[in-house]
Amino acid sequence: MLRIFGKKYPLRKLILFFGEGLFLFGTLILITFWREPATLWDSPLTWLRLIFIVITCLLCLYYFDLYTFRRGYSYFEMSTRLFQALGSASIFLGFIYFLFPVLMPGRGIFLTELFTFILFSSIWRYFYIWLLRKNIGSKPAVIVGQGNAVDRLLHELEKNSDCGYKISGIIYPPNTSRPDTSDSGHKIFFGFNDILEKTRKLETEEIIVAMDEKRGLLPIEELLKCKMQGLHIIDGETFIEEITGKLAIDSINPSWLIFKKGFQKTPSMLLGKRITGILFSLVGLILSLPVTILTAAAIKLESKGPVFFKQTRVGKDGTEFQVIKFRSMRTDAEKDGAKWATKDDSRVTRVGKIIRKLRIDEVPQMWNVLRGDMSFVGPRPERPEFVKDLAQKIRYYDQRHCVHPGITGWAQINYPYGASIEDAKRKLEYDLYYIKHMSVLLDFYIVLKTVKTILFREGSR
Repeated sequence: MLRIFGKKYPLRKLILFFGEGLFLFGTLILITFWREPATLWDSPLTWLRLIFIVITCLLCLYYFDLYTFRRGYSYFEMSTRLFQALGSASIFLGFIYFLFPVLMPGRGIFLTELFTFILFSSIWRYFYIWLLRKNIGSKPAVIVGQGNAVDRLLHELEKNSDCGYKISGIIYPPNTSRPDTSDSGHKIFFGFNDILEKTRKLETEEIIVAMDEKRGLLPIEELLKCKMQGLHIIDGETFIEEITGKLAIDSINPSWLIFKKGFQKTPSMLLGKRITGILFSLVGLILSLPVTILTAAAIKLESKGPVFFKQTRVGKDGTEFQVIKFRSMRTDAEKDGAKWATKDDSRVTRVGKIIRKLRIDEVPQMWNVLRGDMSFVGPRPERPEFVKDLAQKIRYYDQRHCVHPGITGWAQINYPYGASIEDAKRKLEYDLYYIKHMSVLLDFYIVLKTVKTILFREGSR
């Protein structure tokens, strides 16, 4: 397992990604050596051309979700996405070569490589899906637990079937009513005696403790014996965090938040985050200038009223500020008071529907970033009317205000748009995870993933 931004990834997924990249680069070298051997040694630009092809292809594979797998992922779906990804890579590279002919590789090199890579990548991924279906390469683990905590853990494992773990068995308390295990495939034990022997019988060295209530029920002596014998023991809340990238706020208590590592905000990290936020905003405002002009004209042509829309939002430490957005609703949208946005909201104008889908309405918020009201990446700022209500109904909601809000964030790239208390709770789980693991590198990854979200029109309303 490799931990990236606090989240664990199975070794087989890393082998898939890096193995594919190495194969692509290696075959490009071989094909170039076969077609035009002299250019490999006489022209340093040849290596840059090959690296550019590799990066383009891997990014297209990533953007078409070809590094995201789940049990039940079909060969047909994979093949379709593969052709779409490599087709997009070909179109993009063709456009770049038209603009910059100097980047074009020798005759027939790219086409030969494209057919070779399609064949290899198909076989490579068929093999990976077969490994996933057979649970080969997944680390076996035993759950010691009771109540809803076990059910939630199993649910998260089912949703994240490529997390690198498989459950070999579950050990329940002695007086637990027998769960339905006919289709689970798990070995079930009742009673917290001899946990070490049961775990060894299942040939695993990982124990996940998932209990609704630990006081008076936690088998301390048995777990201590397992620990002293070298078994790895992890609480269910931490396990969920590591495989899902969110904090299980219904299960964690304040002491878990206090004593777990994370939530550090060093001056150097905050300075780096501020500088990168300013750079992202400046580049974004410059690149989006033509879109900004067209959007402003379209809003003016469709309906009377201002182009920009200002609204009070809650920022860092609960401070209120005025967020700037392109107006996407009618001017009388909130004549009856603040309301959650809903799917197919009748208050949204025709232009508003388009700019919301493409996230263009968020562009003016880059001015908020330059002013210091917001970061480029962080929890989305919410309205004071909603914050007051949500803080009363959701545990730890106020903790999301310990950092500057952002235009995009970890919750936005991992959870679809929501307009309910339950959605706000689920998004808070991702927001708290981001605050716990906040870093400049994580911000770069979120921006990269945000581009993917915009291109495929996910999560906007």
